Amino acid sequence: MATFAKDVGRSGGHAADSYGALSSLLLLSPFLVLLVVAFVYPVGKLLLTSLLSPDLTFEHYEHVASALYVRVFVRTFVIALTVAGITCLLGYPVAWLLARVKGKAAFMMTVCILIPMWTSVLVRSYSWIVLLQRNGIVNEALVGAGLIDEPLKLIYNQGAVIMAMVHVLLPYMILPVYGALKAIPVDLSRASANLGASPVRTFATVILPLSMPGVYAGSLIVFVLALGFYVTPALVGGPSTLLIATLIGQQVTQTFNWPFAAALSTLLLAATIAVTVVFRRFMSFSGRL
Repeated sequence: MATFAKDVGRSGGHAADSYGALSSLLLLSPFLVLLVVAFVYPVGKLLLTSLLSPDLTFEHYEHVASALYVRVFVRTFVIALTVAGITCLLGYPVAWLLARVKGKAAFMMTVCILIPMWTSVLVRSYSWIVLLQRNGIVNEALVGAGLIDEPLKLIYNQGAVIMAMVHVLLPYMILPVYGALKAIPVDLSRASANLGASPVRTFATVILPLSMPGVYAGSLIVFVLALGFYVTPALVGGPSTLLIATLIGQQVTQTFNWPFAAALSTLLLAATIAVTVVFRRFMSFSGRL
């Protein structure tokens, strides 16, 4: 029996080693073609557009370095970071509760989390306009209750942009955190309680550290998505809350300055890649991922 197992192992290993470089390349060819067509070629075209107008020049990148566009980049990163922080604070308790309820309660919570993801971002953004405009539901309720004398300016400002983006991106924080919490064995909490730890200490010393990979993953997803958000800031934001994606859209559709829009897009892509790489390096160094 042992001899038969060794023979099977040798034959399996031989079969596995029989794939050469050419065979492996052929197996990967559909993915490589898709990668070139859907990513490499568009990014290369974008880079060339930002540099050629019609000769090789860096004037568009020098234009981006002006104070106006630097403020737009800084504002975009600040809002993206704020949205990631708020979604983390709001999403973690929801994910924690979802990981512990069962039956119909778990089903209803899952439905409430997933249905917004299936709803158009445009529809959800317009709903905030209905809620926050001067004659909207919120202002009418406040005026009717006698709390204010005249409608407040609740929309077309940075607060409205952050609130609407948190609403849209919250599920992308809840789901990774829920996955991390669900993977934690229940026996760890029981063992901590048996050793005399209070529920608060168990959460702080056992649950929270083990769920941090989900928190980090959700924060990265939300932050990267918020960097390139276009529809929601364009609808509920004003001139004082111009973000980089909205600026790129204006350069393409209004001023038709494609080279400058390509330079902005290239810098945004480079910033997104840099954030992702730094995040991965940091997490590898800390041993979280």
